[in-house]
Amino acid sequence: MVLENDCDSVFNPQITEEHVETQYGNLHCIMSGTPKANHPVILTFHDVGLNYKSCFESLFNHQDMQEINRHFPVCHIEAPGQHEAAKTLPAAYTYPSMDQLSEALASVLKHFGFRSIIGLGVGAGAYILARFALNHPDLVDGLVLININPNAKGLMDTFANKITEWTQTLPDAVIANLFGKDEIQTNHDLIATYRHLITTTMNQSNVSQFFRSYNHRNALDVERPIPGGNINVRTLKCAALLIVGDNSPAVDVVVDCNSKLNPTTTTLLKMADCGGLPQVDQPAKVIEAFKYFIQGMGYLSSASMTRLRSRTTSSSSLMSLDGPRSREKRVRSHTDVSMDSISSMNQSVSKATEVAC
Repeated sequence: MVLENDCDSVFNPQITEEHVETQYGNLHCIMSGTPKANHPVILTFHDVGLNYKSCFESLFNHQDMQEINRHFPVCHIEAPGQHEAAKTLPAAYTYPSMDQLSEALASVLKHFGFRSIIGLGVGAGAYILARFALNHPDLVDGLVLININPNAKGLMDTFANKITEWTQTLPDAVIANLFGKDEIQTNHDLIATYRHLITTTMNQSNVSQFFRSYNHRNALDVERPIPGGNINVRTLKCAALLIVGDNSPAVDVVVDCNSKLNPTTTTLLKMADCGGLPQVDQPAKVIEAFKYFIQGMGYLSSASMTRLRSRTTSSSSLMSLDGPRSREKRVRSHTDVSMDSISSMNQSVSKATEVAC
């Protein structure tokens, strides 16, 4: 069973749903928990062909996630027309660009009165949240970006997409976007589950418009600050955790994205033996990394933690779990330290990690 609910906790936060009107269309929002004055809200955004359930339900229903659910309200956002049983968007409606969808998030924050967020996005959702953080750094405390691709499509990619539209069905194109070739060929149950979800729960016309918008995105144009050189470059100001499975079709672009971000605030987590959807394939590992990330920002200091085995895979990528809300100044270390020692050592770590599954 792919989308399982193994939550045995008695914690049942209040869940509300509503469509929030923005200048670029209505965003379907699912709120869980009550916002707190001293805590950011965890705000999620799904990938193409998915909605909040198929993208995040197995992660947030996992029993290891209950520690985070108790402390943080969660707001899941679905792009226009991407919720379950959505009606076909009007013919006169122009689907928003990725840039416009990122700006629409400001309306959501204003509607609910959120002061700041910790963003959790996958694929297209990761791009949208990163764009929002670049334009509104004061509203974003941290980002967890799964399968982030900051690049624009080149001419050859655009031509290839046209060929794909002619030769592939929409579900096939979405599956190829979400999963790697090896995963498609070997993990038949997973692929069949998601093909069924894409074809039966999603409005195909609306998905096609969202997919087309994602494929026509602009580059994020981020640049790594250089000590002693130009430090006032366009980059993420908040702490960021980049996650990708080593069998994901996005692995190369995620590693490249990491090389363009600030090494003192960015973590690259490359998960071994993991495919295109780490939060579905290995939710416990993703949650463990998420907990460490939040702890590095000064939250969940007493959270129950299990040991996450990790090993250094690249000395050229740097890792730091410091955040703007850290309760004490941490000593920045340039030595390789296993991820499970972060909370006890209260140090920043300069490395990229790969989960040993």
